[in-house]
Amino acid sequence: MIPVVMSGGSGTRLWPLSRKHKPKQFLNLFGDDSMFQQTILRLKGLDSASPIVVCNESHRFMVAEQLLEIGIESPSILLEPAGRNTAPAIVSAAFQALSREQDPVLLVLAADHVIADIEAFHQAIKIAEQQALAGNLVTFGIVPNCAHTGYGYIQAEEKEAISAVKQFVEKPDLETAEQYLASGEYYWNSGMFMFKASLLLEEMNKFNPDIVEKCRLAVSQSEQDLDFVRLNKTAFEACPSDSIDYALMEKTNKAVVVPLDAGWNDVGSWSSLWECSQQDENNNVLKGDVEIQNVKNAYIHSEHRLVSAIGVEDLVIVETADAVMVASKAQAQDIKDIVAKLKSQSRPEAENHRLCYRPWGYYDSIDLGERFQVKRIRVKPGASLSLQMHHHRAEHWVVVQGTAEVTRDDEVFLLSENESTFIPVGQKHRLHNPGRVPLEIIEIQSGGYLGEDDIVRFQDNYHRN
Repeated sequence: MIPVVMSGGSGTRLWPLSRKHKPKQFLNLFGDDSMFQQTILRLKGLDSASPIVVCNESHRFMVAEQLLEIGIESPSILLEPAGRNTAPAIVSAAFQALSREQDPVLLVLAADHVIADIEAFHQAIKIAEQQALAGNLVTFGIVPNCAHTGYGYIQAEEKEAISAVKQFVEKPDLETAEQYLASGEYYWNSGMFMFKASLLLEEMNKFNPDIVEKCRLAVSQSEQDLDFVRLNKTAFEACPSDSIDYALMEKTNKAVVVPLDAGWNDVGSWSSLWECSQQDENNNVLKGDVEIQNVKNAYIHSEHRLVSAIGVEDLVIVETADAVMVASKAQAQDIKDIVAKLKSQSRPEAENHRLCYRPWGYYDSIDLGERFQVKRIRVKPGASLSLQMHHHRAEHWVVVQGTAEVTRDDEVFLLSENESTFIPVGQKHRLHNPGRVPLEIIEIQSGGYLGEDDIVRFQDNYHRN
């Protein structure tokens, strides 16, 4: 069995914690591991191979590093050159899996789900695997505990049993959802699947041969780049965009639903995150430096400073280094409208945190003025920034921890703690950490334009343009 982890998505519904370049699946919302890492770790104890992860290019180094942190060896990381929904992603993963194994069973998972009962989850997977080996396309149906209007539903031929799928239905209104719940014939659509790679491609070829052909070309013409497989851009972008539900599961006569009652949640809003988290005696969830008085039913998250609340109920309060969001839990799903406004105004808070991760480490923009910017830069042991130059800014570097190897045109020299150097406008330069401890510097940029796109790269260890 090969797990296929779908790790796309922009995570706007959990803004400001979740942003385009670090969406919710890469956040530690429930303990010390990210949701992406928990998705893979909860498979421990099952007979499964190293996973295939499908993600977009901007997340590739985060995916690789988080896999390394949990000891996953030899994963296949497929990079989508463009978003084309779940069907092309899964079909591409199937072709990749067939290049690794002879007709494996694929377990398709989303990277951002919560599953509380691991034992029940494992039992459902074992049942689903037998169904997949018997020639069925399996979807996991979540046993509903309320008339939820935010999920699609699956109607089964039989109640409370492994059953053929009668139909998939869209998100219902409340009255319809209540009817579904009362009938006992419906499950929430989890978006998790299991099937043999060959059967997936065979059935997809009946209903959407264009997707199959374009994905076959995208994988066969892919390029290996470091630890990543870059799907061919031309072929993949020509692929129709469609979900696996529409493209296949609603059309095939081989769809089977396996019931899953394991404390599942897709954490699609702040209110659902509050529901999934450990609450105190007043039904509050408090994260970080928070002080409250007479507060009930609240989710309060502080990342960088003290947050205090008095005499409020049913609120979501989230503080990050560059944004504060306050919403009623009942309307927290509308946060996507705020994010859309920020994007329309080209506000950086819509897509990036102040702390930006890079393959070599990270930088934190700690101050910004009209003609200057101050960053705290941390470089991992042995890592290097690209050999680069800037047309519009000069830089001053001060080492505060570790040792820096500085390249400045043809000159290469070392800087120790409390030493500094100056990089003039237009001069080629590179920063490298030759030591065994993280390197930290304070970088002061000055000039008429300070944007991240004012970088001309001459050499880069990470194959960035």
